Amino acid sequence: MSKQLARLRVLPGLVFAAFFLASCATVPFTGRRQLSLLPEAELTAMSFDSYREVLDGVKLSDDREAVEKLNRVGRRIAAAGEDLLREWGQERRLNNFSWEFNLIDDDETVNAWCMPGGKIAFYTGILPLTKDEAGMAVVMGHEVAHALANHGNERLSQLIMLELGMVTLSEALRNEKETTQMLAQMAFGLGGVVGVMLPYSRRHEYEADRIGLVLMAMAGYDPRAAVDFWGRMEELSGDASFDFLSTHPATGKRIRDMNRFMPQALEIYYRH
Repeated sequence: MSKQLARLRVLPGLVFAAFFLASCATVPFTGRRQLSLLPEAELTAMSFDSYREVLDGVKLSDDREAVEKLNRVGRRIAAAGEDLLREWGQERRLNNFSWEFNLIDDDETVNAWCMPGGKIAFYTGILPLTKDEAGMAVVMGHEVAHALANHGNERLSQLIMLELGMVTLSEALRNEKETTQMLAQMAFGLGGVVGVMLPYSRRHEYEADRIGLVLMAMAGYDPRAAVDFWGRMEELSGDASFDFLSTHPATGKRIRDMNRFMPQALEIYYRH
């Protein structure tokens, strides 16, 4: 067996061994084990800097009523998120959260996001779709769920592992013909994106939907508002029947997934 072939067989095993040894974090509520290589405190510190940079480059809304509504919903969802972390024995993670809610004056952008550590931005373009506090809580719960589930850390950790895999592959093939190296690296890259990154992204979206319903329910918002909101989103954007290469699941699929989980979410809602 050539030394190059030996490397090809041994090095991937080392990569996957490191992967499983590092997979020690648990997503609150779903209990899913996840890869989390980066210290959360460092990740949130970087996200806080990025948040300030974003805000420096945009105009914030001066609509006092909308801003107050955003902060009111945000505080309730954030409090529910903190309670969820406590229930799952993750109180120590609360030190990494510093909640902030800002409304960006941009009617053309239908979007909202939450950075690691609880820095949140809504765009005014999404408000016609949220309609009321319950609709805003749908979006807020979903975005906060990404932060609580540490999805940003997991995505970056996956990229680190893919990069490590590419490095080991390059080392194993360094004495092969240039064409062989190029084709192998292209295949590895495509396999990583289609086989790892995109499915995890869709998993993250479904997971954030589910945790978001829980946060809504714990915060006193009827989780059934989520189905109404995504129905409005579907009417606006249409639904894609082929989402294999999409980072977000098709709207119809996520609505069906929410409806399957709705009885459990409603049980939490009535209990609170």
